[in-house]
Amino acid sequence: MTEPPVGERRGLLYFSDGSVAYAGHYLHEDVHPDHTHSFVEIAVMIDGAGVHRSMAGRHRMSVGDVVLLRPGVWHGYEQCRGLRLYNCCFSVDLLHGELAWTREDPLLGYLLWTGPYAAQRRGMLTATLGADDLARCVTHLDALDRLRGAPADRYRGDIIGHLSLFLATLARAVGPSPARAHPAVTSAMRLLEADPARRWTLTELADSLHLTSSYLVRLFKATTGLPPMAYLARHRVETAASLLLHTDEPITHIARSVGWPDQNYFARRFRAHFGLSASAYRTRFAHRTVRVPALHDGSPPR
Repeated sequence: MTEPPVGERRGLLYFSDGSVAYAGHYLHEDVHPDHTHSFVEIAVMIDGAGVHRSMAGRHRMSVGDVVLLRPGVWHGYEQCRGLRLYNCCFSVDLLHGELAWTREDPLLGYLLWTGPYAAQRRGMLTATLGADDLARCVTHLDALDRLRGAPADRYRGDIIGHLSLFLATLARAVGPSPARAHPAVTSAMRLLEADPARRWTLTELADSLHLTSSYLVRLFKATTGLPPMAYLARHRVETAASLLLHTDEPITHIARSVGWPDQNYFARRFRAHFGLSASAYRTRFAHRTVRVPALHDGSPPR
């Protein structure tokens, strides 16, 4: 089995070879330290015992448990005894590129975009798979695992295809079956994400979509569990976390670039989301900007 295409620096995991997605097995004994990721991670427990540790607290895991973490969310494991996980990881570029369509799908939109933040989940979604759903997920993960080490420029379609099958299987198992997001909600998300430094107001956002403010709030809350300005705040702290991890920019500049020039306010919002101050988060998890090398030549998949 080839080594996973992941490097680690001071608790941050990142793709080290230009990979867009991969799946692989991990075995943990005793304690696996707290860490965060520059990519989306989905961990599926397939054997053993252990306790998952995150901002949500400590949770004793069982076979079939799934943990999905958006980029920047920290977690770790303790009391591990033969804890075997099947991890699936994919880049933010892929999420916003070839997988951007998932935002419009009721089940995948919930799994990847809204579910991890609804009900104050702060970027993490958990679920438990039944035996049949677990077996189907493992089948797709096995197929993705066999592509590890294959050159992404030749096998990108295969990688994305198997990843999509895994995500679709997982999304159906996780549920719920929400109604399709209103087009105005996805349009509003894109507007807010494209310019987080802008001093958005609810009225301005609603006017740009030709809706009343109250109606936009109802649509947004029905889809994400949050009103639009709370969604913007969440996107701002995610963006700030990424800048803390990948740049040496002063925290004051980062706060301003995400739309919170008031340093005290920025500090309160960041701590409320990640449970750590911005400086502590950077000290604990940050590394210098990773330079991803060009795609490598490789052998065909096993």
